[in-house]
Amino acid sequence: MLYQFCLFCIIILYIKYFIVNFIVMNKEENNKYWAIILGASSGFGGATAVKLARDGYNIIGIHLDRQATMPNVEKIKEQIVSSGSRALFYNINAADEYKRAEVMEQIKSELKNEPVIKVIMHSLAFGTLKPYISPDGEMINKAQIQMTLDVMAHSLVYWVQDIYKAKLLAKKCRVFAMTSSGGHTSIPNYGAVSAAKAALEAHIRQLAVELGHMQAGVNAIMAGVTDTPALRKIPGNRDMIDIAYKKNPHGRLTTPEDIANVISLLCRDGGEWISGGIINADGGEDIVSYMGQNK
Repeated sequence: MLYQFCLFCIIILYIKYFIVNFIVMNKEENNKYWAIILGASSGFGGATAVKLARDGYNIIGIHLDRQATMPNVEKIKEQIVSSGSRALFYNINAADEYKRAEVMEQIKSELKNEPVIKVIMHSLAFGTLKPYISPDGEMINKAQIQMTLDVMAHSLVYWVQDIYKAKLLAKKCRVFAMTSSGGHTSIPNYGAVSAAKAALEAHIRQLAVELGHMQAGVNAIMAGVTDTPALRKIPGNRDMIDIAYKKNPHGRLTTPEDIANVISLLCRDGGEWISGGIINADGGEDIVSYMGQNK
């Protein structure tokens, strides 16, 4: 019995040794690379920035915040630095081509023109929430539709293009874009955002093909209903939250940390073979359509 107990203890120590060393080695390897997060100051982008920093990645955060929300930005940066990673944050409109060009020049200098950007995440949530058709005449206009699609969809393409042209993109890189069930369903006042999500998914498919030679893993991440500042701006958000609680097989809402954990998993070696798809990261929420409404 004593021999068996000692053998068991030795096995446990070896397992612990290999697990700890694997984590340390993986973090050291990741520390050579950078993740650029578009929309890094809150919600999915903020949680993913912190998680990837804990995984060893250095973080470039692109965000647009006024003074009132800057304390949260500073908190995220502190968490990144406390993880032992570097944090470069730029408070700009990510959809502004001139600002993007300025930041790209700074990034090229900081990264010494080396191909070390391993992760690109698009998590921009800024669009117009108005109906297409309304009896009272308050309908979305052309400029609002164009702005919504430019920020929430097309900007992904422009950032990836610039990073690729600058030769900063690493082999086996990962590209993620946040989509939602609104990309294939109809929600009141969500028309332009829904169109943006559908376009974003199309961009992901095309980028997956055209970055194949880089062995890139390019995917849209479809989160479930998540109580974020962006959700709170959608009319009827309280009803959306209540329905999501009832629908979700896990009996809760999705959290930003859930999404960060999924992205962390997809960034592991071998994850590049998952590419071109829509990853449901919602606990099964989207597949549930009947909740016993007649009861």
